Amino acid sequence: MGARRTDESLVVALDCGTEGVRAGVFDPTGRPVAFARAPYSTTHARQGWAEQDPDAWWDAVVSATQQVMASGVDAAAVKGLAVACTSCTVVVSDANGRPLRPALLWMDVRAAPQARRIGETGNPALKYSGYNQTSAEWLLSKVLWIAEHEPDVYARAVHVNEYTDWLGYRLTGEWAANINTAAIRGYYDRDAGGWPTSLFAQVGLPDLLSKLPARIVDLGDTLGELTAEAATDLGLRPGTPVAEGGADAFVGMVGLDVLAPGRVALITGSSHLHLAQTGRPSYAAGMFGAYTDAVVPGQYTIEGGQTSTGSVVKWFRQLCDGGYFGGDVVTSETFYRVMQEDASKIPPGSDGVLALDFWQGNRTPYIDAEARGMIWGLSLGHTPAHVYRALIEAVCFGTENVFRTFAQCGHPITDVVACGGAVNSELWMQIHADVSNVPITITTVPEAVTLGTAILASVAGGLHPDVASAARNMVSVARTIEPDAEAHEAYQFFFNKYIASYDAMSDLMHKVVQHVCT
Repeated sequence: MGARRTDESLVVALDCGTEGVRAGVFDPTGRPVAFARAPYSTTHARQGWAEQDPDAWWDAVVSATQQVMASGVDAAAVKGLAVACTSCTVVVSDANGRPLRPALLWMDVRAAPQARRIGETGNPALKYSGYNQTSAEWLLSKVLWIAEHEPDVYARAVHVNEYTDWLGYRLTGEWAANINTAAIRGYYDRDAGGWPTSLFAQVGLPDLLSKLPARIVDLGDTLGELTAEAATDLGLRPGTPVAEGGADAFVGMVGLDVLAPGRVALITGSSHLHLAQTGRPSYAAGMFGAYTDAVVPGQYTIEGGQTSTGSVVKWFRQLCDGGYFGGDVVTSETFYRVMQEDASKIPPGSDGVLALDFWQGNRTPYIDAEARGMIWGLSLGHTPAHVYRALIEAVCFGTENVFRTFAQCGHPITDVVACGGAVNSELWMQIHADVSNVPITITTVPEAVTLGTAILASVAGGLHPDVASAARNMVSVARTIEPDAEAHEAYQFFFNKYIASYDAMSDLMHKVVQHVCT
């Protein structure tokens, strides 16, 4: 990084993920200027639980932002700021925004019983989650769990927010809900009048509306201005425009320029999301959405998702790195290099090792919080590389299961644009292409969520007139991975066994989970 420059316009993007904050600085063409990271931790007190400390989020935001500013960025050059965060991650706080308990992270599925009861209402709002079902990951399920298990906390809560909106308050002092997370996880539907008050009443939370933000802001619109206190903490200028952000994966659609019907964004990381735009609403079991105005006003967004993908591979790496036994820990770099090299020599189907990628349940198409991971077909001749490849293949089978559900609902998948951690693995991306028999496009800036956040900031900062034109100017293509027809044919047998494995084991999984968790 060279000397500080004040003769160019820049934006700051805060990508607040599962494991920490990535701060990025970009110019108006989408060129990355600086990156920095700051971690925070997750607590798993019980099976299916996942909590984080919101104050740790703020500390990480401050640390990461200070790092990028210290790298040679002048605060006078920063014209806008935006955030994208995990979702549905729920914060309940007092009137001053002080959290009353740890946040329930997106992957927390303790609210499975509450989700079942919500689904049993048959409320029309449930069209977003398959009509007669909902997810334990979603806002209402988690808030209902808090109200039933921690009624004092719920009674004292003045504000119920998603991570993005709580952080927006810390930055600007403004309480608002972004249209994205309100629609995708809170059943907010502009076409139907907004928040689903009848559903809130049916599940015994008629006062929830009073705890949710009244103001709803579209992606890229100005949420507010950076307060003097926040500016001092971050090393930015007071009054810097703060754009409305949203859920990280959906902001990743912006960073991939998947803003028109006909394409799908494959957002990889700890989880996978599969997101596409459509000009008409479409509702079906096994598919989330179509969410009204969630990304682009006047359009609808459909969603598929896998709760555990990169997190499963990380879990396996930690099993293999020697740290559990107190010995020398194998570095991540060494682990992935060896696994990639060895797994690439194994044929499709991992020599008979198959897995289910449901370590934290299944998001779609089964919407089953009580599903769990499985590895089978093992023999004494199999190696860690076989298991590694089988886990990656399971993730790719799960993605194909989502794509087939989309197609059955009238949205065939022919064009995939991918981002996130998995794109760093040529093996993983090739298996995705081969299993689904579709080309996969990789963009120039792999940090699509961070870039998408920067695109939103550029609109609020006046560098581009709207989100669509900003994306066209800031996103470019690096390469395309083509599917191998022979490998695709070989994978059909194993994909069918992936489906059959869940069908055969789901009832046993549910019984074991219910026994362990009661």
